Amino acid sequence: MDLQLKNKTALVTGSTAGIGYAIAKSLATEGATVYINGRDQNKVNSAVQKLVTETGNSDIKGIAADFSDKQQVENLLTQLPDVDILINNIGIFEPKEFKNIPDEDWIKFFEVNVLSGVRLARVYFDKMLAKNWGRIIFISSESAIQIPAEMIHYGMTKTAQIAIARGLAELTTGTNVTVNTVLPGPTASEGATEFVKTVAKDLGKTDAEMEKEFFTNMRGTSLIKRFLDPEEIANMVTYIASPLSSATNGATLRTDGGVIKTAF
Repeated sequence: MDLQLKNKTALVTGSTAGIGYAIAKSLATEGATVYINGRDQNKVNSAVQKLVTETGNSDIKGIAADFSDKQQVENLLTQLPDVDILINNIGIFEPKEFKNIPDEDWIKFFEVNVLSGVRLARVYFDKMLAKNWGRIIFISSESAIQIPAEMIHYGMTKTAQIAIARGLAELTTGTNVTVNTVLPGPTASEGATEFVKTVAKDLGKTDAEMEKEFFTNMRGTSLIKRFLDPEEIANMVTYIASPLSSATNGATLRTDGGVIKTAF
C-alpha cells in the first residue's frame, strides 16, 4: 500500500532509539523527508547514518535539542520552521514513590513530556491550517488511562497529552489537518528494557522471568503477555501520519496489547 508520504516533511522528537527511531524509519521507508532528534549531536548523527543505510532514503536529517531547555527548542524551530507531520514522541519516565516526588520532578516531567509538544504545535499548527494539510500525533501511553501507582507524575503527563491533542483537533474543523494521540502499551524500548534488566538483577531473576512477572503482577490485563516491538507502534503512527487516515481526527488510538481493560 502506498501511504502517499513522498514529498511530506516530518519531525520525530526523541528519535535516536526506541519507538521514535522506529517511527522515523517507517516514515523514511515510505519516502518522507524525516528530521530526527536527540539531546546528543553525535548520537543524532549516528542515527541519521544508520537510517539512511537501512531505508535507502537520503532525505534524513538530524537536529540536536534537549526539550527540558526552552532555548534549545527555539533553536530547533529556527532551523526547522515548517513541517507537514509532527510526531511528539519525546518523553521521560522514572518509577518513584509518590511521597518521594519533589516539585522539581513534577515540573521537569511536565516540561519535557507536555510542554515540548505544546511549544512545537504552537509554531507548526497554524502553518498546517494555512496550507490546509498537516498531521500532529502525540505519543502518549496506556499509563494515561491506567495511571501507574509507581510513577503518577509520568501518568499525569500522558493524560495531559490526550487533552491537548483533543483540544487542538477541535480547532481543525473543516480542514485537512488532523491531531491524534497514540497510546502504546509496555514496549521493548531502550528505557523499558534497561528498567526490566535492573529490576531483574536486583531480585536475582532472569530477564525472561522478570518479563513474565511484569505481565502477571504489574500489567496483568495485557492480552498479548509480552512487550510490544517498537515497529508495532510505528506501523500505527505511520498510517495516522498519512493522507489515507483523513477520517481519523481527535482520536485516542491504542496500540497497547490489550492492557487497557475496556472495549472503547
